[in-house]
Amino acid sequence: MSEREVMEYDVVVVGAGPAGLSTVIRLKQLNADLNVCVIEKGSEVGAQVLSGAVIEPGPLDDLLPGWRDNPPPVCVPVTRDDFFLMNKTGRTKLITPPQVSNHGNFIVSLGAMCAWMAPQAEELGVDIFPGYAAADIRYRDDGSVAGVIIGDMGVSREGEQKDTYVEGIEIHAQVTVMAEGCRGHLSKQLIKKFELDADSDPQTYGIGLKELWRVPEGRVEPGLVQHGFGWPLDPKTYGGFFIYHLDKDRVAVGYVIGLDYEDPQFSPFEAFQQFKNHPSVKSLLEGGEILSSGARALVEGGYQSLPRVDMPGALLVGDAAGLLNVPKIKGTHQAIRSGMLAAEHLMETQLKSEGFDQRLRASETVSELKKVRNFRPGFQKGLWWGLMNSVWETVTGGHSPWTLGNHADHSATKRNDEVNVKRDWIDRELPPRDRLASVYFATTEHDEDQPIHLKITDPDVCISQCGDEYDHPCTRFCPAGVYEMVNDENGKHLQINSANCVHCKTCDIKDPYQVINWVTPEGGSGPNYQNL
Repeated sequence: MSEREVMEYDVVVVGAGPAGLSTVIRLKQLNADLNVCVIEKGSEVGAQVLSGAVIEPGPLDDLLPGWRDNPPPVCVPVTRDDFFLMNKTGRTKLITPPQVSNHGNFIVSLGAMCAWMAPQAEELGVDIFPGYAAADIRYRDDGSVAGVIIGDMGVSREGEQKDTYVEGIEIHAQVTVMAEGCRGHLSKQLIKKFELDADSDPQTYGIGLKELWRVPEGRVEPGLVQHGFGWPLDPKTYGGFFIYHLDKDRVAVGYVIGLDYEDPQFSPFEAFQQFKNHPSVKSLLEGGEILSSGARALVEGGYQSLPRVDMPGALLVGDAAGLLNVPKIKGTHQAIRSGMLAAEHLMETQLKSEGFDQRLRASETVSELKKVRNFRPGFQKGLWWGLMNSVWETVTGGHSPWTLGNHADHSATKRNDEVNVKRDWIDRELPPRDRLASVYFATTEHDEDQPIHLKITDPDVCISQCGDEYDHPCTRFCPAGVYEMVNDENGKHLQINSANCVHCKTCDIKDPYQVINWVTPEGGSGPNYQNL
């Protein structure tokens, strides 16, 4: 086996999302002589970034003063907030909760915003390498993190080297910053290896599904932000919708559903499509066209699930750390804040990771999470108890003398014989007709002849035990139709349509037996989102 080529940097950042880009921009602002790079598995910066997204501009003002004179390509000031309780045929307008108020905020495409930030980082001297997947960690002899190993390219499904084979290089650095986003492949390994979650609750997640539509002229009110909850979800399932009115007759419509839902027969994709066919939403979308679609898991555990964010030689920032503010439905401002704080810490400590956890926990970033720590776990007892708890937490300003606990999402799934939920759903007409049609609008692409990046650690559990007890929920919770139970001449087996994968990580999170392990595919593979 040949020794890999090595590139040396002062700092290597994994992930060109808002946290990673903020880290490197701030590093170069503080020390122009630093040698800094960013590794991004997407084909280009922003290609695999998906978020609502309404952003609070304060941290961006601090990072890039004057950005409003040259804003991202999709950037619409919020003009009005609406908040609704939905039933099957109508909706009731409610007072907008203060946590959801968006006065002074901006609707953006987070992918387009990251693509806008990247050239500004490069102008400062940052090297950005899109299309290269950080597939493994390089450790020093003392066990500390020494950098990352880029995945080999041109390997067949059987593991053989093809004519296009290129061996991945190693990137060594004094410190490695993990900015992979939610449920990052390498971040998950580091959290386990260094037991970073030993003193925190299990992390919890949601799945966010989103489509960008162009609708007939006259229906869009640029700057209007709409949120709400209720139908089509049952009272035991946490979730809600967003509709963001953009410019050029475009609207972003989406649904976020907590992955601690109980019913193994539930399909988040179908719930989202049901919502789109609600009379109030269908009247907005009907006659329009889908421009792009996608799905992504998001971190919902908050303060009590926050792992330690430093380890020997490395840091966690942004959603890799779990900094999303759930009641606000916002994480971008937290990602930017944490990236800047990481950069400032590294400069003050001469690129030492130690002490960053203490610094982050003493910052405004974690203070914000602590105030809202009880909102999300309050809904574990159902919708109405959760709403009453939310009112209490709002009135007290988050100063309850208790902290509610979180549990792992996969443990919340009940067996088929324990659940009997009757869905009050309707016949739907709006596209896409099914999950495969939706994948088309994600423009996801994987070389069919590459190793499958969805690893089943115990296939027998899938076929027998999981089938008997849960009826193969992976065939429903995946929004891209990756998992399919097939009966053929070889008997019943699980077929993995890995080329459909949109890298949402839901399978890695929700599988009841935790036998699905999502690892990064060949660099450049996956979705290529447009303005999501």
